[in-house]
Amino acid sequence: MNTIKMTIQYDGTSFYGWQRQSKLRSVQGTIEKSLSKILNTKITIDGASRTDTGVHALGQVATFTYKLPMALDQLKRALNNDLDADVAIVKMESVGEDFHARYSAKGKTYLYYVHQGPIKNVFKSNYSYYYPYDLDYDKMSMACKKLMGKHNFGSFKASGSSAQNPIRTIDYIGLDRTADGYVFEFRGDGFLYKMVRLMVAYILNIGNDKISLESLSEVLEKPSRKYTHKVAPAQGLYLKTVFYENQ
Repeated sequence: MNTIKMTIQYDGTSFYGWQRQSKLRSVQGTIEKSLSKILNTKITIDGASRTDTGVHALGQVATFTYKLPMALDQLKRALNNDLDADVAIVKMESVGEDFHARYSAKGKTYLYYVHQGPIKNVFKSNYSYYYPYDLDYDKMSMACKKLMGKHNFGSFKASGSSAQNPIRTIDYIGLDRTADGYVFEFRGDGFLYKMVRLMVAYILNIGNDKISLESLSEVLEKPSRKYTHKVAPAQGLYLKTVFYENQ
């Protein structure tokens, strides 16, 4: 038996999230259907992250186990030829039998795109969050720095989360200006349900002076949704990478 690791890109616009669903189109279900067809047996895959409806991925990781009857390059080519245009297998490799896409992961990196301007760019509507209000870069940058580190991120956990422990370590939060907006980058050992989107909305509210920078102390020391009830929309979020030991 071979344990196969796949690195996957997808445009989440037309998917109802990563997780397999009985009647709705999902990334997991779509890939499993094609793999099962090519290998002529039922294949199930395990993903590193259960991205929500509308969320995109540049480097999602999934694994499956099977005794392959063909070379990996041949399987990858056959799989990409069968898959729709909004999902692609970037890399396929054989790994140790103890490797698991989700449980072996040491952390993830996410990107979040915000575009601005007097009118929204309709060609970016499915791939970024249109935020037309004035923003203070310095205040947002300071908020990013204060959110880095090991904290109780219970204020950034959406209802429906199954996580019991809200302690997470965020190694890096970057904020870059673009020609027509901003790009956030978050790298950490793990993220709570909708955590990145809640953080983005909170930082934008600080940048727009809807929330004071001083609220950060309360947000981290006395977790509640008092300042973090808004969730940034899914279409601006991208799973950039999943990293493992020695990465």
